[in-house]
Amino acid sequence: MSHKAGFVSIIGKPNAGKSTLMNALVGENMSIITPKAQTTRHRILGIVNDENHQIVFSDTPGVIKPKYTLQESMMQSVKGSLSDADFLLFVTDIHEKYDEEEVVELFKKSSAPVIVLINKIDQSNQEEVNEKITYWQEKLNPEAVFAISALHLHNVAPILEFLKERLPEHPPYFEKDQLTDKNMRFFVSEKVREKIFLLFAQEIPYSTEVVINSYKEEDHVTHIMADIIVERDSQKNIIIGKGGEMIKKVGTRARKDIEEFIGGRVYLELFVKVVPDWRKKKNYMKQFGYD
Repeated sequence: MSHKAGFVSIIGKPNAGKSTLMNALVGENMSIITPKAQTTRHRILGIVNDENHQIVFSDTPGVIKPKYTLQESMMQSVKGSLSDADFLLFVTDIHEKYDEEEVVELFKKSSAPVIVLINKIDQSNQEEVNEKITYWQEKLNPEAVFAISALHLHNVAPILEFLKERLPEHPPYFEKDQLTDKNMRFFVSEKVREKIFLLFAQEIPYSTEVVINSYKEEDHVTHIMADIIVERDSQKNIIIGKGGEMIKKVGTRARKDIEEFIGGRVYLELFVKVVPDWRKKKNYMKQFGYD
């Protein structure tokens, strides 16, 4: 049997459940997940292999109208994923109210077939599901529509089978044992950032970046030093907390996740640094790994 391979981009508005779907499709916690919008900032590849197929999924930031440089970079990641995709998975929350024209215009930039995934149907009823299926069939004329619950893995496996049948014939793009294009430092920084999103409210998570300064694997422990970057002194004080209470919480929770992820003991040191308005400055954006 000949080999098939292709790129599949996962597109949607913030909080549609794209990252939950990505993790469900790949079978690993590749993308961090929080209840807050715009958690995903980078395009992350998750690679699914079997003997005759390779599917390269791209989890992208949520589709937004950018207001500052960081958000512009996030939307560039979305547009970049459209250009090389063989298929587009459009994830929409069953209860989502959409700016349809924004979505339709985005998909016009790609010739790839669109597959609509109506997510979170566990929070709905069959009548509403049927209405949304009809709505998106008329609006986008997609290749297919799947009603799913990514969180509960409902109807996720059929998406993989559907894609495998339609992938173009092509040798693997990546080594068969490769799971992603990102290195361990990236995932460690994301684990820390996830805890900040979960522990802090209002503007703090969106003003924060995590930079890994040192990652040293030794015999029985991995030593990691990271900077938490914020924009103002007041934010630094909030993240540190009274007597260092909050940064200790971030570190403890992140360390547990990192140890599980790498399968070994971790010694994690966190520091907080102020870089005023880093989200609007291209030199810092580039330094922090944004295009």
